[in-house]
Amino acid sequence: MRYQTLRSGRDLPMVGLGLWKIEPENTSDAVVAAVEAGYRHFDSACDYGNESEAGEGLRRAMAAGAVDRDALWVTSKLWNTYHRAEHVRPALLRSLADLQLDYLDLYLMHFPIATRFVPFEARYPPEWVYDPEEAKPRIEPDSVPLLETWQAMEELVREGLVRDIGVCNFGTSLLRDLVNAADTPPAVLQVELHPYLCQQKLVRFCQESGIAVTGFSPLGAQSYFALNMAEADEAVIEQEAVCSIAGRLGRSPAQVVLRWGIQRGTSIVPKTSRPNRLRENLALFDFELTEADMAAINGLDRHRRFNDPGDFTEAAFNTYFPIYD
Repeated sequence: MRYQTLRSGRDLPMVGLGLWKIEPENTSDAVVAAVEAGYRHFDSACDYGNESEAGEGLRRAMAAGAVDRDALWVTSKLWNTYHRAEHVRPALLRSLADLQLDYLDLYLMHFPIATRFVPFEARYPPEWVYDPEEAKPRIEPDSVPLLETWQAMEELVREGLVRDIGVCNFGTSLLRDLVNAADTPPAVLQVELHPYLCQQKLVRFCQESGIAVTGFSPLGAQSYFALNMAEADEAVIEQEAVCSIAGRLGRSPAQVVLRWGIQRGTSIVPKTSRPNRLRENLALFDFELTEADMAAINGLDRHRRFNDPGDFTEAAFNTYFPIYD
């Protein structure tokens, strides 16, 4: 395994298991299988709805002696409803309880979006809409400055409940503003990254600013077919450029795309619960892509963002809520 060294000096494994969209009933076994396959980085979130099952998997793996807590890297994310300062710590403590951990390695602000608070006892995870029983359920924004949320997250680091903090789904302008105002700059930015959405300027800005980058949905459309958020012809792994490289190297197209992600200096969190895919997605460090290979894959960039609140919130939640231009 290779690592990204964060500004704190801690090492983030470059390949992790993304827990988004793994069914709760499969999550515990998937985590155990991933540990046995060599994974040490697990990417979770309150909103994924499977943190308690992920925690059970981590507990099982540690109880069996397969891994020690110090060898694990566990990330979770603060959901939109918990952005007010008084809600940040309770939200973290709920994730820690579900994950059966005393601390997180990394806590991320999930979106630069603040929405109306939903108490744990009313609904958890709270998801996007405020009242799902309404005739037309909507997202209800809350007027919370990002800095208020960030400062509450900084306090979690001082308490020792979190080792590093960062953000998701931010662009360069928001990052600049946060860096200029924060006592502790973000250690990590997690964003959608794949050959159809290379985000070259954003990645370069982060790398020059000492912010590590993690790519979610690193295979692109594969994460979105089941959600009807990608068209059938948008599979990156079926592109001729990718398949040609894969054939020459004797690797799968998915491995080529994932290798492209880590070779450009970003960590990745592909999702799978299949044991053979777990092993395949981790087997990326015994081959390299040539400069020509990297250029060919970079050339697939369509600026195609699959996970865009400006697209899905109106259709799914009766609320137009863009965050990207």
